Amino acid sequence: MLNNLLDTTYKVETPEAIDLNAQLAGPVTRILAFAIDLSFRALILFALSLVLVFAGMAGWGVLLIVWFVLEWFYPVLFEVLRGGQTPGKRRMRIAVVNDDLTPVTWSTSVIRNLLRAADFLPFGYVLGLSAMCTTTNFQRFGDLAAGSLVVHRRPSEKNTATLPDIPGSPPPVPLSLEDQVALTGFAQRHDQLSDSRKQELAGILSEMTGQEGDKGVRYLQSVGNWLLGNR
Repeated sequence: MLNNLLDTTYKVETPEAIDLNAQLAGPVTRILAFAIDLSFRALILFALSLVLVFAGMAGWGVLLIVWFVLEWFYPVLFEVLRGGQTPGKRRMRIAVVNDDLTPVTWSTSVIRNLLRAADFLPFGYVLGLSAMCTTTNFQRFGDLAAGSLVVHRRPSEKNTATLPDIPGSPPPVPLSLEDQVALTGFAQRHDQLSDSRKQELAGILSEMTGQEGDKGVRYLQSVGNWLLGNR
């Protein structure tokens, strides 16, 4: 029982019977990442205030706009465009993902960050911290509403040696979460599948990709690489 309580492994089985797992990030690591991001934003505002103080009321207006953008769009832009990692999360080697371990989306990031206002209540993120300490997967209210998790991302997880040595390519059409998981699994398991099995799977999607055989395999692997952040 004690091992189960201490085990922070989060596991997902995809419809394609691919097992994905990650280590959940606990409250301490997330608080440290938040503190780093908060300090980073504070430094930006301080540096701007030194310049804008000479602009009078107009300067204060610009400073308030910058503060609003940093407070609400800083985490969203970094999480979506930088693989789920703000500078603080990157420093602590953690990342935001969807609860099926696929890359975080715009809608997920926006929801989880807007609800930081609720997590802050009554002060100092008391509700958010309480939720992280009492939920199974260390989720605050924003994570529960958005369907997101914060997981550890160690260097070994980003080791591209386990992926096909092919530049990433964006998918030709919008993909569902199930399709994204399938393609990332196809890329990650490239050394476990036989050539004939790879070509068989590529042939199934030839109508969408317009490619078959080895070309189809390489194209699907490149899309999988792109979804995994190798762009």
